[in-house]
Amino acid sequence: MAHTHEAPRRVAVIGAGMVGLSTAWFLQERGVDVTVLDRTGVAAGSSWGNAGWLTPGLATPLPEPAVLRYGIRAVISPSSPVYVPLAADRRLLEFLVRFARNSTMPRWRRAMAALVPVNSLALDSFDRLAEGGVQAPTHEARSFVAAYRTEAERATLLEEIDHIRASGQWLEHEVLTGDEARAVEPLLSDEVGAALRLHGQRYVSPSSYLAALATSVEERGARIVSGVQVSALQPDGGGVRVAGEGYDAAVVATGAWLPQLARACGVRVPVQAGRGYSFTVPVESAPHGPVYFPAQRVACTPAGDRLRVAGMMEFRPADAGLDTRRIAAIVDAARPLLRGADLDRRRDEWVGARPCTPDGLPLVGRTRSPRVYVAGGHGMWGITLGPVTGRLLADEMVSGVQPPELAPFDPLR
Repeated sequence: MAHTHEAPRRVAVIGAGMVGLSTAWFLQERGVDVTVLDRTGVAAGSSWGNAGWLTPGLATPLPEPAVLRYGIRAVISPSSPVYVPLAADRRLLEFLVRFARNSTMPRWRRAMAALVPVNSLALDSFDRLAEGGVQAPTHEARSFVAAYRTEAERATLLEEIDHIRASGQWLEHEVLTGDEARAVEPLLSDEVGAALRLHGQRYVSPSSYLAALATSVEERGARIVSGVQVSALQPDGGGVRVAGEGYDAAVVATGAWLPQLARACGVRVPVQAGRGYSFTVPVESAPHGPVYFPAQRVACTPAGDRLRVAGMMEFRPADAGLDTRRIAAIVDAARPLLRGADLDRRRDEWVGARPCTPDGLPLVGRTRSPRVYVAGGHGMWGITLGPVTGRLLADEMVSGVQPPELAPFDPLR
């Protein structure tokens, strides 16, 4: 006799970042009663200080051939855009070995092909949130400039765009000289000698957007409970017990802390904290959209009358404190390339733990425990892909049918 799927009526979502809140919102769209639990509060993890880019055109697998070109000497330098501490533990070293194995062109192509279908739904999912009452704007990037010192440096991104297009994902761009780039964005210094201008991308203020999304979730009847450390998920008849309450199902959306609960449910893909840093500075004139310095791995985004500057991929424990050397490294990398930005008047210095997987693909779907699902491991793309993740996972949970877009992200792979 075939098993009949019973849609959950009450769901606990553990994690109040972009992925968790989006999942809660789309579950509510399907008539599910939701409680959101977080150990700290809304957007307290990797969501708050994120660069805020909504760039599905650039949402590519983190393991890529360029990673292998860094070399050991580069990644152990505190000023490197990708930093691995010399005292790395065994688990981190095993993760990095698997990450390196996936940093080949054939594996990048396979992972890219898996991301294209969800990337194509990403901006539409933000539009659905807006249509459903989320009172926060997504800003059209009137310009999105990737800037370089030389044309030789720019060749790397042009080659990557060719690979992105070959995977079936369209990314419209135009090639600019340094002077043409400064005409578009006067924020760029005379050090910039070559650039690309990307079209069709957006950005948000992450903290404001997440606050509005949380408000919408609560206005639609959910509870958001902060200060709850969920240490285990216990079977409870046909459901699951979370923090002393019974639910029909639970979603683990705890970012870099996902393995703490998911491992007991059969999820063996490691999730490693790839920590990013950011801060805001005053600017003489805000840019029209994001500005990216790919060679330095520094991302700049308008933040009201200030500029958010973000960067670094630091493989350290998620709960480790902010390391001021990383802030200094970002400042040193960005200073020659910007003008009219006072990098010495920093505010909102922040570090957050991006949840990275060794194959560059997120973990989204049912675990070995039939009433426990996971949603995480998006690396640098949790803001961009959070709403589409929540939308597709809610469909799977209510219908019992896995959307084809989620098949490559099976948490049990």
